[in-house]
Amino acid sequence: MVTLNHLKECLEKIKKENKEINAIIELRNEKDLIKEAEEIDKKIKEKKAGLLAGKIICIKANICIEGMHTSCASKVLENYISPYDATVIKKIKKEDGLIIGYCNQDEFACGGSGETSAFGPTKNPVNKTLIPGGSSSGSAAAVAAGFCDIALGSDTGGSIRNPASFCGIVGIKPTYGSVSRYGLIDLSMSLDQIGPLAKNVSDAALMLSIINGKDSLDSISEESKKINLEKINQTPKKLKVGILDFEIKDKRISELIENKTKEISKKNNWEIEKIKIENLDLAVETYYPLVYVEIFSGTRKFDGRKYGEEIENSAGPEVLRRILGGSEITKSEYGGRYYNKALKAKELIKEEFKEVFKKFDCIICPAVPRLPWKIGEKISVEEGYAADVLTIPANLAEICAGVVPVGKIEEIPVGIQIMCNKFEEEKLLSICKSFE
Repeated sequence: MVTLNHLKECLEKIKKENKEINAIIELRNEKDLIKEAEEIDKKIKEKKAGLLAGKIICIKANICIEGMHTSCASKVLENYISPYDATVIKKIKKEDGLIIGYCNQDEFACGGSGETSAFGPTKNPVNKTLIPGGSSSGSAAAVAAGFCDIALGSDTGGSIRNPASFCGIVGIKPTYGSVSRYGLIDLSMSLDQIGPLAKNVSDAALMLSIINGKDSLDSISEESKKINLEKINQTPKKLKVGILDFEIKDKRISELIENKTKEISKKNNWEIEKIKIENLDLAVETYYPLVYVEIFSGTRKFDGRKYGEEIENSAGPEVLRRILGGSEITKSEYGGRYYNKALKAKELIKEEFKEVFKKFDCIICPAVPRLPWKIGEKISVEEGYAADVLTIPANLAEICAGVVPVGKIEEIPVGIQIMCNKFEEEKLLSICKSFE
């Protein structure tokens, strides 16, 4: 009984270890899970099972699952029960993936450490004194701890790639518009994308091949090229690799990434060159006005009348900081000036990446410019925001990007970030596979 036995192993592990790690905040009824696992095993026996049969899956708590508490790890929506499935959930169920529960996250995806959840911080399974990264903290920790095979997260400015790097797993942010966001309670509608976190590239690729594609329920979704899973196992030939020339404080991280890139490139006869992207230092300053305005706009529906509690009275400090920032930026005396300037800067960054990809197949750099800090350690808001400096550009440029673990520093995993042009997920995954 492939699925049933695996389910029991995962549930046993969750019962033993989740209390300390706090990666899972809601599990489905055990009897229902066992019944569903038995049905999937029957399909496997009859050779009628879907592509995800036998896989145990966890979901970030901001993606709607019918009948479950889509809380966004917030007291605002603590008692909200989703009346429907998000499109990605429907696709997973159709392919017989067994969804077991909801993962913890930074509240309303506001944060990059996993500490802002209303249900307590998630701990990093690699070292439980450290943050796992965020905002898809529970998704990454659940995979790293062996609670599931694959998890879904959402990525606004690195929220899949940051925790994937800190927890030593694979995380993929697809091209903007390539995966339906119908049923995602997003942080920023012009940046967010749902994507997979997994133990290996093959599982991440499998999940992405199932959830991507145009959806009539999501107006920004586009038809993307079908991912050929066999091609991902073939090492790409004649690649031109750009190593991002960007100064970071922790030289050990940039040296590890550069040395690994040189090693893999030499082995596969890839051409490598250092590259500069002129306006990369504008990324953080461009990103936050967009996020502040869009979370302010998107949370106006949480007024306590229809959905849960009123957000201003129930949310934590990081959510309130962003709402307040958005409220100020959108005041009539500013006439949308700062938001429109940020949109112009976003287009500038997008154009620069478009030019780079005319000459290079991929861009390589660290995922995060520092190692994870200790849970509860006081770091400034600016320091926290700066941790996303290398992941934010992919969201602004609307391209695809992935993170694969490539080594350790002080026994802490370090992930390499690989960025490819829009809708080049197949190429991205095959390059990730080469590094894996």
